[in-house]
Amino acid sequence: MVEILVERLDGVQREFASALVIGAEPALIAMLESRGCRAYVREAAPRRALRAGARRAEEDRIAAGDAAYDLVVSANCLDTVADLPGVLVQCRRALRSDGLFLACFFGAPSLPALRRAVATADGDSPVARFHPQIDVRAAGDLLVRAGFALPVADLETLTIAYSSFGRLIGDLRDAAATNVLRDRRSVNRGWLARAAEAFGGQPKETIGLVVLTGWAPDASQPKPARRGSATASLAAALAKPAPRASR
Repeated sequence: MVEILVERLDGVQREFASALVIGAEPALIAMLESRGCRAYVREAAPRRALRAGARRAEEDRIAAGDAAYDLVVSANCLDTVADLPGVLVQCRRALRSDGLFLACFFGAPSLPALRRAVATADGDSPVARFHPQIDVRAAGDLLVRAGFALPVADLETLTIAYSSFGRLIGDLRDAAATNVLRDRRSVNRGWLARAAEAFGGQPKETIGLVVLTGWAPDASQPKPARRGSATASLAAALAKPAPRASR
């Protein structure tokens, strides 16, 4: 995720003096500081905040401060907040005019093989074991609702082959990407055995990464043309020339 965000920043021809980093991702913080950008880190998870020396923030005030930053950036964080529309509004308000917002997080479709294995293990008594995933279309709509200018939402996918069910679960734990639902049901050895059998060996697992880009509105930004003001016909531009008659 950090690599994706760095690539997007490399495509922006401007410098950022101050950045609000939502989520204590050490690689992201180090990258910003190496570019001379002062990073202000806010983290909702108490343990991660303590380890990173970041400021602890409640979710409903995670991006506090009006027009205080040139850049707001987040990796591996926003998919688990309870009120994503509200957090996006906070991020837009935290930006100075023409400031940039960048975020990357797990989104739909992610972990289809794991979902099938879990459904098989649950059998006739399905249980909610995954927090809801945001697809790229809904993410783009949320950017618009939050008031960002020039909003862009796109999806990058990773395909990974796993040798075992346990190896995948270990990766998810290391990434702090396991079940974060408040009401969780425990599992037993029988459930784990059924899930592992259904998962099999070397299945191709897909990880979807939603990437959001938006700007705080500014008068200098390009504006879309007024609806109905076009002078050329789209139908004419797309029309194909008639095929030549053969001799």
